[in-house]
Amino acid sequence: MAKQIQQAQSVQSTGLQAVIRWGIYATAFMPLIIFSNYLSPFHFGKVILFRPWIEILAVLYIALALKDRSFLPKRDILFWAVTAFMVAFGLATLTSFSKYQSLMGTLERMGGWFTFFHFWLFYVIAASVLKTRDEWLMFVKFSVFVSFLSTIYGFLQKTNLSFILGAGGRERIFGTIGNPALFAGYIIVNFFLGIALTLWERGMKRYLWGVITALNFIAIILTAVRGSVIGTLFAMPVLAFLFTVTGGVSKKTRNIFIIGSVILVAAGGLLIANHNSSFVRQNRYLSRLSDISFKTRLIQTRFWAWGAGIEGWKESPRTVLVGWGPENFNLPFSRHFNPKFFTGPGSETLYDRAHNMFVEILVTTGLIGFLTYIALFGTLFWMLYKIYLEAQFDQYKDTAMIIASGLVAYIIHNCFIFDTSANFLAFFIFMGFVHILYVTRRSGQPEMPVLSDGSPVPATLRYSLVTLASIIAIVSIYKTSILPSGANYATTRGVVASWAGDHKAAIAKFTDAVSYDTFGSYEIRHRYAQYVLENIDNMKAEDGLDKAAVLLSSIDAVSKNLSQYPLDYLPYLYISRSYILLGRGDPKSPYNDLALENTLKAVDIAPTFVRTYYEVAQAYLNKQDYPNAIASFKKAVDLNPDVALSWWYMGITQMESGDVAGGEATIKIATDKGYDYTTNGSDLNRLLSIYNKNKNYARLAEIYEKLVVQNPNDPQYHASLAVLYAQLGKIDQAVVEAKKAASLDPAKFEAEARKFVASLGRAW
Repeated sequence: MAKQIQQAQSVQSTGLQAVIRWGIYATAFMPLIIFSNYLSPFHFGKVILFRPWIEILAVLYIALALKDRSFLPKRDILFWAVTAFMVAFGLATLTSFSKYQSLMGTLERMGGWFTFFHFWLFYVIAASVLKTRDEWLMFVKFSVFVSFLSTIYGFLQKTNLSFILGAGGRERIFGTIGNPALFAGYIIVNFFLGIALTLWERGMKRYLWGVITALNFIAIILTAVRGSVIGTLFAMPVLAFLFTVTGGVSKKTRNIFIIGSVILVAAGGLLIANHNSSFVRQNRYLSRLSDISFKTRLIQTRFWAWGAGIEGWKESPRTVLVGWGPENFNLPFSRHFNPKFFTGPGSETLYDRAHNMFVEILVTTGLIGFLTYIALFGTLFWMLYKIYLEAQFDQYKDTAMIIASGLVAYIIHNCFIFDTSANFLAFFIFMGFVHILYVTRRSGQPEMPVLSDGSPVPATLRYSLVTLASIIAIVSIYKTSILPSGANYATTRGVVASWAGDHKAAIAKFTDAVSYDTFGSYEIRHRYAQYVLENIDNMKAEDGLDKAAVLLSSIDAVSKNLSQYPLDYLPYLYISRSYILLGRGDPKSPYNDLALENTLKAVDIAPTFVRTYYEVAQAYLNKQDYPNAIASFKKAVDLNPDVALSWWYMGITQMESGDVAGGEATIKIATDKGYDYTTNGSDLNRLLSIYNKNKNYARLAEIYEKLVVQNPNDPQYHASLAVLYAQLGKIDQAVVEAKKAASLDPAKFEAEARKFVASLGRAW
């Protein structure tokens, strides 16, 4: 009877194992998920489905492990390496300066410890349930095939197909990952796994995987991500060298790798050497790919960002040991912001990641997290070395060299970018493959029994634990997946309504989104405030919208971010800009004092952030406190004297304060640095107001001449210019402009124009 019971349990375990195994295989398709109607469409959907899927698999896995304890995790060196990093990640979250963001991440990247814990759980389940080499090979095949589908999607982005998100003749493809650099990292891992599969297979299957792998390589090149291309091109000669010195693979295959590596390196060197040739410079793709100079602005900004992060890491013993907290790179970046980042409107001045995974880990998780991260790579290299030394099969030795080369490429790639969900998934599959090769290196079979000889956990306890796990999973799915999805979707409906000019509907949707008060609310509140600031002047009372009430509503929403993110300057800037709009036109308005209060708090947090001083100055301008406004613009100028916009703001404020000559001298510096106020109607109108006060007709005429060029069909500009010409004694030109105004709008201007011309002693 006992034997029959054990056999029944074995059958049940095998069936449950099969369900979990196929559930694990299904995760390989996660990188294809795109939620096009949501914010962060390439990241949000992937994680918002991956996490509940893993939670469901976890419940099933708990049931399996409690029934058959041979499925409990095998605690080998890689398990402890991955677990150590996960624990260090968690420790940094517990000590974080913004704990909620470290725990749940941001809506844009969908990171945080909670998500990483799910990847750790994914690895534990996969390594425990997929017990054979063939099961892992199947998983690798799924992963490489899915990466191929993402590559095909990337190729289609070079077309104009409307159903391809990101299409339109795109120069740099990003597949289904949403960013060329992140896409390149995802493909790099699968490219080297593809090489391994090509060598494992025989016959037509080998050619099939060879074609898929070759297309993935082309995709890496088409991303034009220099760090990724360099990493791949460096790893290929490394692999050829390893094959040569070890005698790995067949002579024919070895020669193919050697010749291919020589061609790739030679082509890359030739391209770099001819970077300044007309042929290369006329092609934006080749020009970008060949430019590896440290003087390139993109590379310089990377160094500035890393420098800001390192300065933040060194700030205190706490930050040195446990960092600022995962997902908090923006905090030290802001505190140690390099003013060179800001060159004017449109500058990239907010880095939420270091764009270097090693710097990212050091700054956000401290020395403890960094050492465990480095140890993870060290463990993988050690295991690959052991596989090569001790494996009884040539395929294992060859695969160990391929995977080691891929790890080199991945490390180089990660020196210039960071990981997100799709990258982590590929890397964890990569690690799982190393795990099974290590476990089976001697015999080709797992060094563990398929089924336990021991008794399962008693049924009552087993059912209780599975029920508890199920309840936890249900609550988690609702709280961390369903509610955030509703909030995200409501936000995009607000965005769509704003595009249509239906501001009443937009505000209703944004208000609904904010009311969820769930994961992602930080970005949603800021998106609401951004919408209000950009559209407040277009909102109409007849639509039932009170501008002041709308601004106050957005302030109330953003204020909720201050408690969770006390060291973040961005909420203060959104709040201060809203108060500035509320206080404009009334120097004594209390809103101006509130605007100033919030901007100065932002200055305390990010003292070298140039744009903050613009907001400080605007608050002073609202109060008609010109000396302090000028001093604020002067601070912006001092932080980065190369920004022409700062000189313009300081100069125009000097003029408005009465120092016309000093202001004109400052504006001359702005124009010498490239600022062109003559094409900006708002700038010209500010100058008109100034020159009107001191009756400087010559300068007024110069400005109206520019306005007439910009707005040739505006009769008022022609009429005003006619009056100024008359004041300056340019009678003939005055008559011409008066007649032009009359011809553009006879009903309104002709009668007055005739009188004006007659007053000048000229006939009509």
